[in-house]
Amino acid sequence: MRSSNFIDWSKIKFFNKKEFKCRCCGNSNISANLVLKLDLARELAETPFIITSGYRCPKHNQEVGGVKDSAHVHGLAVDIAVPDNVARLNILRGLIIAGFRRIGIGKDFIHADIDKSKPNNLWLYPSKAGQAKDK
Repeated sequence: MRSSNFIDWSKIKFFNKKEFKCRCCGNSNISANLVLKLDLARELAETPFIITSGYRCPKHNQEVGGVKDSAHVHGLAVDIAVPDNVARLNILRGLIIAGFRRIGIGKDFIHADIDKSKPNNLWLYPSKAGQAKDK
């Protein structure tokens, strides 16, 4: 994983470094490949991506109920807010066309990651609202 310090944020059209920071410690150790892929997905989706969770330090990951080997802890995952079904469809379309192969769908969010240590998968979270645990 590459630190966000190696990301040329001037080339990222739809996101900024702050959106990926850990809510606990403020670190932003997010993968450059993830950000580039997300930027493409956002362009293809033609709808805003509101990042609700990006990088998580181990402490914060535990606080939100994330699994121990969460892709968020490695800077390889994001959760995106989903305000309605039209946005859900557009976000999913953008993610899939941009090449994401690990996508989790929740009632009010979509999880996307590029963790190559885990199998390609599309999954549904239980239908309760809120932050979800990683698969």
